[in-house]
Amino acid sequence: MLSPLDIHNKEFKRGLRGYAEAEVDEFLDQVVRDLEQLLRENSVHRSKVDEHEERLERYRAMEDTLQKTLVVAQSTAEEVKEAAQRQAELIVRDAEAQANEIKFQAQKQRQDTQREIEELRKEMVHFKARMKAMLKSYLEFLEHEEIKEEPLAVDQPE
Repeated sequence: MLSPLDIHNKEFKRGLRGYAEAEVDEFLDQVVRDLEQLLRENSVHRSKVDEHEERLERYRAMEDTLQKTLVVAQSTAEEVKEAAQRQAELIVRDAEAQANEIKFQAQKQRQDTQREIEELRKEMVHFKARMKAMLKSYLEFLEHEEIKEEPLAVDQPE
């Protein structure tokens, strides 16, 4: 690639019917200026391109990191969800077991209470029967027994 200095230092041979030297020099000077301008602009654009490529690479790295983070977050969310589901199942099983135990104890207590009530009824029936028998016996005793009236002996002084 030609540099502006190459163009500036270029010398042409003179021919019989050659070009006008002043025009060629002026044209070459203009070419040098334009080329220098283009090279400066190219340099600016190249540095911008480099800067954009660096930023693009950072963004790609960030995107990659975000994608990995998202995958990890999704995986973690699934694990948390599964753990919560297992915990919920354990709580439900424990609650069901406790409910069954409470139900069993309540049924047992009801049976014990019913047994006690039945025993108390039997005792009451026996007590009533004994009381009736005793009252009947006292009544018969009173009806058959004559009450003897004896005069009360009053002690008189002698």
